[in-house]
Amino acid sequence: MTSPDGTPLLRLLAWLSPAFPTGAYAYSHGLEWAVEAREVRDGPTLQAWLEDVLTHGAGRHDAILLRHAHRAAADPGALAAIARLGLAAQPSRERRSETTGQGNAFALAAAAWQPGVLTALAEAVGDLPYPVAVGALAATKGIDADAAVLGLVQTLAANLISAAVRLVPLGQSTGLAVLAALEGCIAGVAEASRTAGLDELGGACFRADIASMQHETQYTRLFRS
Repeated sequence: MTSPDGTPLLRLLAWLSPAFPTGAYAYSHGLEWAVEAREVRDGPTLQAWLEDVLTHGAGRHDAILLRHAHRAAADPGALAAIARLGLAAQPSRERRSETTGQGNAFALAAAAWQPGVLTALAEAVGDLPYPVAVGALAATKGIDADAAVLGLVQTLAANLISAAVRLVPLGQSTGLAVLAALEGCIAGVAEASRTAGLDELGGACFRADIASMQHETQYTRLFRS
């Protein structure tokens, strides 16, 4: 953060706020199936599930994508290639829909800050992975990559906790306790992504990937993933 007036921080807080219209509330990242299967049923099982998702799954994957999009923000060709790679690496139809739904919505809403920055990228790629959209705009607006990654991973954790609070159901106090317990994990994921290359994209969080596939055929669904 280099601006003495704190503008970059204000922007990051706005973009990653639950009130920012990305539609994140509509996605559970497979948690809805995990709750139905009783794999997530209380605070401890939710924390264990999310630690795996953050460390070995989408948390790590998205952190790497964001950092590379941040570095390539001034190179449209490289940025488009990163976006396409982010799309190709999604493990299921619903997970692709989750990242592109939020990424495309983010690009539309962020036009209030910088019209056109993400429009050309969206036209070149067709759909935008959420972390690529956030990383590209963060770089354009002078937001430090470390801060953007921490914010993105924290937002993923908070959104999934919110989904679990409604699905299990859990009390708000339990959800907040899980979020507090994940602080070290979130910081570790952000730190580990600093030196990760694009060839390290992907994950080993197979149960969460299978959950997103199983969710497609769940009889009753509140969420889109």
